[in-house]
Amino acid sequence: MDDSLQTALVLAADDPRSLAVFYGALLECTPVAGMHDRHWRLPWSTGGWLEIYGPSRARPQPRSVGRLALCLQRVVSDGNAAGLRAWIDRAEALGARRLEEPRQEPFGTEVWLLDPEGNRLLLLLKGASGP
Repeated sequence: MDDSLQTALVLAADDPRSLAVFYGALLECTPVAGMHDRHWRLPWSTGGWLEIYGPSRARPQPRSVGRLALCLQRVVSDGNAAGLRAWIDRAEALGARRLEEPRQEPFGTEVWLLDPEGNRLLLLLKGASGP
């Protein structure tokens, strides 16, 4: 038995495969089939997984807006928002909806979106010297 601790985020989805393709494109990785046909996994570059699954009809996961959101981050050396613009365009082309215009914060440039299933998603470009 392997006693090593692994980290994963789990995301319920109506269409797990399509949502895995969406996040795979943004994370620039290939979704991996999981334990059954309604389970997909995406590896984080820093270790761990994003697990996307279709919940059981016996135990549905209702959609809800909360304070928890995925945050995809990239570190950039110049602080230029052009990279964020391209990332936003790609996300929108894949079915995301922008909630607001990008804005500069002390920690980087960010934009809030909804993924194709309505989950909150933050895209963040952090400066190389940022936190």
